[in-house]
Amino acid sequence: MRRGLTFARPAGGPDERLGIGVAMSILTSNFVNAVAAIFHYVLNIYMWIVIARAVLSWVSPDPYNPIVRFIHTVTEPVLSRIRRRLPVVFGGIDLAPVIVFLAIMFLENFVVSSLQEFAAGLR
Repeated sequence: MRRGLTFARPAGGPDERLGIGVAMSILTSNFVNAVAAIFHYVLNIYMWIVIARAVLSWVSPDPYNPIVRFIHTVTEPVLSRIRRRLPVVFGGIDLAPVIVFLAIMFLENFVVSSLQEFAAGLR
């Protein structure tokens, strides 16, 4: 019998399966973290579009300008739903953008933070 001869472990042993589980956990964690980051950026971009809409409501922009039309097209479905459900006009001031800001802040603090904490717990 030879001394010092070692045999390789069979493929799929406990150590290899553990490595695959850890790798999948890290991949899942990174995926959830990436979804949270994308959601964060989408919410921030939409918030700035709503701000632009509020600023445009103070002036009389050209309604045929493509940028003005884009801002109106993107924000009007959300703002009109809020206006239908709640009387948010106070003294001639439309408060629907304020409600959208509050909703964005809620989603930012609740959903995005929850996704990030979930991703951290997966590691």
